[in-house]
Amino acid sequence: MADFPPLKNDLLLRAARGEETERAPVWVMRQAGRYLPEFRKVREDHEFFEICRTPNLATEITVQPIRRYSGLVDAAIIFSDILVVPQAMGMEVLMNPGPSFPDPLNTPEDVAKLRSEVDVKKELGYVFEAITMTRKELNGEVPLIGFCGAPWTLFAYMVEGGGSKTLQKAKSWLFNHPNESKALLVRIADVCIDFLVEQVKAGAQLLQVFDSWAGELAPHHFAEFSYPTLQRIAEGVKRKLAEAGVPVVPMTLFAKGANQSLAALAQGAGYDVLGLDWCIEPSDARALVQGRTALQGNMDPNMLYGGRDAIEREVKRMAESFRVAGKTKAWIANLGHGITPGVDPEDLKWFFQCVQKYSRN
Repeated sequence: MADFPPLKNDLLLRAARGEETERAPVWVMRQAGRYLPEFRKVREDHEFFEICRTPNLATEITVQPIRRYSGLVDAAIIFSDILVVPQAMGMEVLMNPGPSFPDPLNTPEDVAKLRSEVDVKKELGYVFEAITMTRKELNGEVPLIGFCGAPWTLFAYMVEGGGSKTLQKAKSWLFNHPNESKALLVRIADVCIDFLVEQVKAGAQLLQVFDSWAGELAPHHFAEFSYPTLQRIAEGVKRKLAEAGVPVVPMTLFAKGANQSLAALAQGAGYDVLGLDWCIEPSDARALVQGRTALQGNMDPNMLYGGRDAIEREVKRMAESFRVAGKTKAWIANLGHGITPGVDPEDLKWFFQCVQKYSRN
């Protein structure tokens, strides 16, 4: 591992470990993205995946919100995409403007088209290079988050060929070909494990797994198809890091919409932090996890269009609801999903300022 500047702000890591903090650390999902004019300026000359594959461009975009909101935001998340894993497995993915797979997996027989072995250092080395470069560029101002998509979410993209409102094709696979589906989910999970381990070796200080379509499964199907691979990733990453003599970093799981499974996830999935969407009250989530994990979230992203008074009111309510015995503890402030492209960057700044104000102990 490279030598990096000492970390000056460890609020995120302390909160992820379940500690009481002087205020809540705050960042937002997709914080390096389309709502920022400086991001759009870079995109004028570069295709989306070109940026992902060009470490100096990925570094620049990762650091843009840290530069703009210096002193207000407590983490950077590496600019990349969850779909680099299917690319590493041998699938073509285009972004026009949403993700598109020209040759999706239509039947279980199509799995034979995937690479039987995936060398993540060869296929995804550009991500690791960007992480190391970004760690140095951040100069210890805030921690750097690495991430991947969850197997079920990636599976759904690979089978559907893109986004879907019904996930009819992906669910048909689960129900018609349960054994083949589980085998593919495990293959994806094992690539994710290697990918996350190498991200830590490159300099990532916290990892997040995005199961964006977890809520599309019935709770019993989530338990059957998604949960085992989420558990496999947490166990596998921690084991491989320990075997390599690399310090284990905190891990966050954001299983959007899977609120009915929070108790089970907290009890046995192996994550330090559980991310919440906006469809559950923080106090209810606290009751479900029973102190086993820290929590992250969970303001509705569309509140950022509600004006300054509404943002302040919602942040105050959220901060009070996440408190434990009146204290800010084991909570990372965030939105309940990614920030959307039309948000005024000044309104996000106000969100950060309100979190700092209302979450202070």
